[in-house]
Amino acid sequence: MSVRASASQWSHFRADYDYYKYHPMAEIGDWMGRMEKEHPDVVTRENYGKTYENRSIDTLKIGLDSGKEKKAIWMDCGIHAREWIAPAFCQYFVRQILQTYKTDSKMEAMLKNVDFYVTPVLNVDGYIYSWKDSTTRLWRKNRSPGTSGCTCHGTDLNRNFDANWGTVGVSSDCCSNIYAGRGPASEPEARAVTAFVGSRKADFLCFLTIHSYGQLLLLPYGHPNFTASNYDELMEVGLGAAEAIRSVHGKNYTVGTSPQVLYANSGSSRDWARMQGIPLAYTLEMRDNGTYGFELPEDQIRPACEEAYGGVLHIITYAHDKAFNAFNAAAATAAATLWTVLLAAGVTGATLM
Repeated sequence: MSVRASASQWSHFRADYDYYKYHPMAEIGDWMGRMEKEHPDVVTRENYGKTYENRSIDTLKIGLDSGKEKKAIWMDCGIHAREWIAPAFCQYFVRQILQTYKTDSKMEAMLKNVDFYVTPVLNVDGYIYSWKDSTTRLWRKNRSPGTSGCTCHGTDLNRNFDANWGTVGVSSDCCSNIYAGRGPASEPEARAVTAFVGSRKADFLCFLTIHSYGQLLLLPYGHPNFTASNYDELMEVGLGAAEAIRSVHGKNYTVGTSPQVLYANSGSSRDWARMQGIPLAYTLEMRDNGTYGFELPEDQIRPACEEAYGGVLHIITYAHDKAFNAFNAAAATAAATLWTVLLAAGVTGATLM
């Protein structure tokens, strides 16, 4: 199978859009439109909600028309405004799969069986605010006003989903970075995801939400008193993804539930997705381990995205093969491992411009 693209193909993708720099929201929006225009048979831009400040929340639906009912995989980036590497990864991921399916039969098969829904920036208002100036660069939350009498703005969208909402790892202080909101899914951004994914939850094989930083792969649940019914499967697939990540640039990612490896929390989109019955739900915390934190230098965008792509590809390959190849879990894991190892050799090769 082929996992490499020619130098000229990669040059075309990079000629007029730099995937290895951070882009403000206007440029990301233009890029989304361009992806749809340049790949009309594969990419559809869909609006599925509005932010508090009435901006569109858009996803790119990526898939090939197979003439049959399809499954789906979800990925969102930028739920926390300051985590700029996450939207960079969503853009990189889209570029990779659009290039790879043309020459790789495995990716082509996945696009025939599955529609990918990729939201490059979920927290649009917050992301725009984080670009305002140096004083707002580390803004995390959305931009909705606080409760009556509170002069602060913003709710932590990853504490706002209806998943053990408001129980652990949150604050009722609207000035806090982990303020959980007025109630479950009180925020329009959380409601948009809840409605879009929830209305077709039986179709989704996998739910991935991309964050930084910490080099972690977190699985449900954030509440220490709850354990996912398929915890062993989630751990096995997660450990395989971490190994795929390590094989690219040698970086170690820790796998486990949030209480095990980070801290307890509630109201996350990942936990909500698993509670809806979506079997594979993960939070990927990208580079680094704190040296630069949320302000990861642009010269690390490429290696950070390359390694994350290896890990994500392992997960989505497993999800696809389990659903469509009638594999048992062990065989699906082996197939995912083989392909991601082959791919890692490709993305780090000299042909990637």
